[in-house]
Amino acid sequence: MPKGLVLPLGSILLNTAARTGSVPGRPVEAFLPSRSLASEASSPRKVPGDNMNSRVVLITGAKGGLGTFVTQRFLATGATVVGTSRSISKEDFPENNFVAKAVDFTKGAAVREVVEEVVARFGRLDVLVHVLGGFAGGTSVTNTDDATWEQMRDLNLTSAFYVLRAAIPHLRKSGNGRIIVIGSLTAIEPHAGLGAYVTFKSALATLVQTVALENKDSGLTANVILPGTMDTPANRKAMPDADFSKWLQPGAVADLALWLAEERAAQVTGALLPIDSNHV
Repeated sequence: MPKGLVLPLGSILLNTAARTGSVPGRPVEAFLPSRSLASEASSPRKVPGDNMNSRVVLITGAKGGLGTFVTQRFLATGATVVGTSRSISKEDFPENNFVAKAVDFTKGAAVREVVEEVVARFGRLDVLVHVLGGFAGGTSVTNTDDATWEQMRDLNLTSAFYVLRAAIPHLRKSGNGRIIVIGSLTAIEPHAGLGAYVTFKSALATLVQTVALENKDSGLTANVILPGTMDTPANRKAMPDADFSKWLQPGAVADLALWLAEERAAQVTGALLPIDSNHV
């Protein structure tokens, strides 16, 4: 895949189908919103998982508005899932293949420690799904204060740097390691009033593309999913007057993350994958 290529989700799936004769995993429609937020969260589907039951998966931001869906998708495959967040417990996901680790991903030493704990316990690390991030906006660049700038830097870029630096040596050993990072559609469509947020989401995309180039020799892939506005509780609270039916369902993003982790996506690396609601 050419350096810096940005492809819409449909192109990735259909191009792969042309090479293999079938759409990988699930048809394009499986990635489109189809269920309510409540049913998605409470009833994760059983999925084939492409032999994921032998894999060890580390998910950051595992119990947030999107992280819950991502965690449940991977748990449903039988993979060993280590879910991390600033506050998380085993009770959040009672499945036998789930392990909870509370960690502050803005602290480099803490991040390295949790990665080493995972590898020491399970002997390997195969997949990293970095969901963690944060949002602040509504002011111009000239009115952005230091605290907001630093918060957006730490949550959206520094945390990713810390976990990538700690995890990559172990992911390389997997032989078919996967890095899936959740970014934002604003990384390629900047908006006024979101200067700090967009700056670090854009930098995040560049960081992951660099990782993809540096690790192609090991079979490790690294890709960024760029969601539009998602139908999460936080977004509903922040924009109560919006038309929620036009927002992207988190389950669609989780499905794409799972597909990128599977062996059938081995040829996709360094890609920025926009995904948004099909409602206009």
